Amino acid sequence: MTTINKKEIDKFDALSQEWWDVNGKFKPLHQFNPVRLELIINYIKNYFSINNNTNNLKGVKILDVGCGGGLISEPLARLGADITGIDASEKNIQAAKIHAKKNNIKINYIHGSPEQLNLKENFDVLLNLEIVEHVDNIELFLNSCRNLLKNNGIMFTATLNRTFSSFIKAIVGAEYVLRWLPVGTHDWNKFLKPEELEKMLETLEFSLLELKGLNFSILTNKWFISNKTDVNYMMISKKN
Repeated sequence: MTTINKKEIDKFDALSQEWWDVNGKFKPLHQFNPVRLELIINYIKNYFSINNNTNNLKGVKILDVGCGGGLISEPLARLGADITGIDASEKNIQAAKIHAKKNNIKINYIHGSPEQLNLKENFDVLLNLEIVEHVDNIELFLNSCRNLLKNNGIMFTATLNRTFSSFIKAIVGAEYVLRWLPVGTHDWNKFLKPEELEKMLETLEFSLLELKGLNFSILTNKWFISNKTDVNYMMISKKN
């Protein structure tokens, strides 16, 4: 059994050289990145009792699932975290390796999906960021992720809610009107409501720690964290 959706992989293969172009096809992710990084870093520090006055995640083992070109992996590695990034697109991994090497950043990049990963040690933190809406067999995917986490490890799952708002903003607005993303980037039917995701995770013996919305302000042209989860949201859960 596999979680890999070949159509989705082909889509990202075609964009693999664009990951680090801040004005390219992934421009929205570059704009989005600071706010999701802030949420992730602050939560990791609080959860593992790391001094908030220091930019140091040394000793924290993190697995970035669906890492793409390394937009999240690299900043966390710069903070001292022990990072492994995996992606089902070999071209994404190649792009990530080249960029990390050029910037002298140590990251263990692996071509593959969670169910294929066979490592000796599990991770403190697992990141599923904007990936669950692109995989097949979501139950197998989440269970495979669970098997890669230490007991009491935490998982960040960021995705899109299946609402009328997300259809208008993430599909019609972002893809067709504003052209922030290539048309066809998302399939609204594969979006998960927070309660659906939470139920799946509870079945796998995760407990919900926090649910936050990631929202965009047209007035300030910036992303911000809130409790509004009708479009983008991030769920933080703990493996029991």
